[in-house]
Amino acid sequence: MPDYGFSTRAIHAGQEPDSATGAVIVPIYQTSTFAQEAVGVHKGYDYARSGNPTRTALETALAALEGGRHGLAFASGLGAETTVVLALLKAGDHVLCGDDVYGGTYRLFKRVFEDKGIQTSFVDTRDLGKVEAAIRPETRLIWLETPTNPMLKLADIAAIAALGRARSVLTVVDNTFASPACQRPLELGADIVLHSTTKYIGGHSDVVGGALILNDDSVAERLRYVQNAAGAVPGAFDSWLVLRGLKTLALRMKQHGENALAVARFLQGNPAVEQVIYPGLPEHPQHELARRQMHGFSGMVSFIASGGEKAAQKIVSRTRLFTLAESLGGVESLIELPAAMTHASVAGSPLEVPAGLVRLSVGIEDVDDLLADLDQALD
Repeated sequence: MPDYGFSTRAIHAGQEPDSATGAVIVPIYQTSTFAQEAVGVHKGYDYARSGNPTRTALETALAALEGGRHGLAFASGLGAETTVVLALLKAGDHVLCGDDVYGGTYRLFKRVFEDKGIQTSFVDTRDLGKVEAAIRPETRLIWLETPTNPMLKLADIAAIAALGRARSVLTVVDNTFASPACQRPLELGADIVLHSTTKYIGGHSDVVGGALILNDDSVAERLRYVQNAAGAVPGAFDSWLVLRGLKTLALRMKQHGENALAVARFLQGNPAVEQVIYPGLPEHPQHELARRQMHGFSGMVSFIASGGEKAAQKIVSRTRLFTLAESLGGVESLIELPAAMTHASVAGSPLEVPAGLVRLSVGIEDVDDLLADLDQALD
């Protein structure tokens, strides 16, 4: 579509009024198969695993928001990750991954694909020298989260992508924590962007999904083949829910960011908090990088409780508006202990997170109410 602004694309890309009825909102094409006029002659769709008009609208919109030519939707973020590995790697290949990632990503690489002969090593992607030194002749992918989950470390996407490109290594960026409203890795040189659309893109904690966005035609063809062959695709209703969430993404991310900054500043002054981690704070060691490559700082805030694990357990048990739950990115505020919840799979590994770490997904409620809730929980 024309070079419209971000919010306009979120509302209109791939979402023209229905040609048959004039429906303004993309219909939910709740069907498993499509009639053919003759063998192999149809209107672009034959079987819903291979393609569905509702899913096509979502894939078109996602590509437009990330500035990519190709968008692929999946049943989950891990379904998208698995498709990348199956499509692009083989036994003997090597993946270079950040040393602070979602526990499910670590589990997938170390406990599923390592048994298939695909090796993964983990490095602090804040250090460009360490990244360069860790690239091997057999390295095929550099896998980044930025900001990372849950320690909110940043990687210099442009610099690392340049390192990979010089060695014919693809760079994949999990952009879930930022969303395309706050960061667009393809514009910085990344090859593939990955999302758990369950999170900010869906935005309402009512759907599970994933996505890949990229520009390279040949890589997209390989990914689409596996997407269809392996079948980890979303249904029409899930695609429609994610598409609905996209329409308000820019507005929601603005409020998430404003609330998160206020929460981070509040936590800085509380004696029950040992350390606050938020890229939007000037005190964050990579704040300048965040300002350079992000358009906003998102709604994720982590902090370490002064009394360690016991104190952290007490805090998460006392909040009222911050719901104790896994996941993130919904309009409601959530609180969790990564070491015991989302990142339990990295326990005992070099990626183990502090036992006293608390992760907040700051929602879009009235910020004074959120601060009051944290104040009483920290008291």
